[in-house]
Amino acid sequence: MSAERVCTTAELQENKAFRVVLDGTAIVVVKDSSGAVHAIGDTCTHGDISLAEGFVEDETIECWAHGSQFSLSTGKPLNLPAYEPVPVFDVVVDDSGVVYIDPANSTLAS
Repeated sequence: MSAERVCTTAELQENKAFRVVLDGTAIVVVKDSSGAVHAIGDTCTHGDISLAEGFVEDETIECWAHGSQFSLSTGKPLNLPAYEPVPVFDVVVDDSGVVYIDPANSTLAS
């Protein structure tokens, strides 16, 4: 599988989660306050809750249900009750601002 076009950077609102489903994988895409684009798994590892419905601040996304925060860069949980990381997907932004993600290529922090 290769990277798929998801959106453009102009379509992403700063610090707002954007949910996409690629090949059956739910992914949250976020443009942080520095303009960097991140893509992480959409499901909180503490409960089966969509992170896209959560709150984005700086380089974190917070699950609205129980307050666990995850790093947008590493997927690591930063506080309890979650203790397992969410997957992080490689993001490529081309010169015209188109965002591409490969849903088959993710990493999981240890």
